[in-house]
Amino acid sequence: MSALVSVVMPVFNTASFVAEATKSVLSQEAALDIELIVVDDGSADGSAEVVMRFGGVRLLRHDQNRGIGAARNTGVRAATGEFLAFLDADDVWPHASLSARLAVLDAEPACDAVAGGVIQFGAGRPDSQQESGFLAGNVLIRRAAFDRVGEFDETLRVGEFIDWYARAIDGGLRFKQIDTLALRRRIHASNTMLGIGKEPLDYTRVLRQALARRRAGAGE
Repeated sequence: MSALVSVVMPVFNTASFVAEATKSVLSQEAALDIELIVVDDGSADGSAEVVMRFGGVRLLRHDQNRGIGAARNTGVRAATGEFLAFLDADDVWPHASLSARLAVLDAEPACDAVAGGVIQFGAGRPDSQQESGFLAGNVLIRRAAFDRVGEFDETLRVGEFIDWYARAIDGGLRFKQIDTLALRRRIHASNTMLGIGKEPLDYTRVLRQALARRRAGAGE
């Protein structure tokens, strides 16, 4: 039987956070048909063991760390839902986050994906003001639309969602932003985005590829 919404959660050495993230998915409205696929990307800290304490979770494993793009792709390939959502293992969905986004796609068949608001939080810091934008964790997308764009670029260690979103826009996908809070994004010392300095060439490559696609399109 196919799930309505497949939620893909990549995990890498986030044993201290993954239980809260998992609970936030499983505690979405009981009426929703949710398939939670957790992909352990070679963790060495017991993250998979934490996930295994929960019922109703499908756990997949990589023997070694292959990066967040590869982990998401593994989850997507296993997903059976009509809609796809992503949540990083250190972030949290507020209650009703998923149903608010799903309601928009149900009401607007021409819309391919919808994103809610984002608040950043972390130990020792106040919550940020709610912000808009498109991140992996606050977007709900139709599976058919995701497949038209293609998988995440597994050669990118950072910036993989920026690359995917740029390809989606270039491919004509229709996104909508709503005011409902969809994601609480945790800021901590191990955030991938805080390690930009370690992989600066990935961001440069993403931008160059996007520019090349647009130039090629303009020349048609």
